[in-house]
Amino acid sequence: MKLTLKDLKTLIYVTASALLYTLTIKLFINAGDLLPGGFSGISLLISRVMDRYYGVLIPFSLLYIAFNIIPTILVFRYVGKRFAIFSVIQYGLVALFSMVIPEMPITGDLILISIFGGILGGFSVLLALLVNASGGGTDFIAIYAANTLKRDTWGYILAGNVIVLGIAGLLFGWDKALYSIIYQFASTQVVSSRHLRYKQTALTLITEHPDDVIQSILATTRHGITKLWGEGGYSKQPKSMLYMVVNAFEIEDVIEAAKSVDPKIFIAVNKIERIIGNFYQKPYE
Repeated sequence: MKLTLKDLKTLIYVTASALLYTLTIKLFINAGDLLPGGFSGISLLISRVMDRYYGVLIPFSLLYIAFNIIPTILVFRYVGKRFAIFSVIQYGLVALFSMVIPEMPITGDLILISIFGGILGGFSVLLALLVNASGGGTDFIAIYAANTLKRDTWGYILAGNVIVLGIAGLLFGWDKALYSIIYQFASTQVVSSRHLRYKQTALTLITEHPDDVIQSILATTRHGITKLWGEGGYSKQPKSMLYMVVNAFEIEDVIEAAKSVDPKIFIAVNKIERIIGNFYQKPYE
């Protein structure tokens, strides 16, 4: 397979994502004896249970990869091959980095560990998502569900992680489990606030050159546009109102396309809570 500039950028991002997540584990999670939730949390939970109660040390890396096998196959078949391949690279690098990077605790304060560890962990996930990859595990499940339901599902993943952390609380004590929930909440908030793929935005454009604007916009996106005719209340000049809904990450591209043919265009941007009907969602590769 020929490596393109896009592939190189993606590889750099997923490598940075894997390194940042491993540092989160080494700097914060292990220092606070916390569990991060998801498949990494389940892997750490099993590893600690086997070590503490049975004296058997099962490497985190081995468990982490094993839990990712089935979700990887699912995503490869139903979401996108390129997405799956780079996600495998990401969590494979996490497994590798976790074996070679030593423990580097920087604080023993559990509040600081929970909050800043969660923020750092969230950014590590976000780095992969920005280039249409992921960290595997429950990220795979979230992406698969969002791709099917056409809406953000990170809140559901947080609920599932709370259940995992509840089990950890029963086994290892509630203090660490509750701090782990704070960590997971901080991480999820970072991802949910900046992952724009399943957030929609309505654009209302007022212009005197509707056909030129429509042609320019359709060259950058496949979303439909509705055209209505009207008149300026002050100028009394003929105007057209164009209405369309786009993914939040497409907003700036659409605005730039519209202004390139009509610098005086008026554009209003509004968040959308829910869409009923046909809406084109660009597929993963």
